[in-house]
Amino acid sequence: MANFKSQHQVNEQIRDREVRVIGADGQQLGVMSSYEAMRLAEESDMDLVKISPTAVPPVCKIMDYGKYKFDLGKKEKENRRNQKMVELKEVRLSMTIDTNDLNVKSRQAQKFLESGNKVLVSIRMRGRQNAHPGLGVEVMNKFFETLEGRAVMDKKPTNEGRNISMVLSPVKQ
Repeated sequence: MANFKSQHQVNEQIRDREVRVIGADGQQLGVMSSYEAMRLAEESDMDLVKISPTAVPPVCKIMDYGKYKFDLGKKEKENRRNQKMVELKEVRLSMTIDTNDLNVKSRQAQKFLESGNKVLVSIRMRGRQNAHPGLGVEVMNKFFETLEGRAVMDKKPTNEGRNISMVLSPVKQ
């Protein structure tokens, strides 16, 4: 909201010679000098706010600017509260993982996906495993097959130094 004030010119900040004025009730009051529009706003104990500076002539509205800012802030806060944050959860595998352990890890990943999060699946290769990154990619593909229909592969298994990783996201219904 700090940069909100820079978006609208209010009262004495309006320096245009002529402005199109909209009343507090939403009715068109016509084109008049900015001085006359300011006088109308003061008479009704409200503010003159420039809402469309690019129009010719610029459009100004008579409104309670403080209330307008408050309502805008309230709406913004409500939108932030309703927004769902998607987290990136990680599941670590090893190149020598057994079938049962793979199923346990896939059930864990499935829980993450069902709650709407993305899953980073990674394998850290050690020692001689670095010579066979293809085996790690096979393990990743086998892991993805266990989640078939529940996950979409955002990033295919890639070898990045000692790590192999892929990113899965939940299937959209």
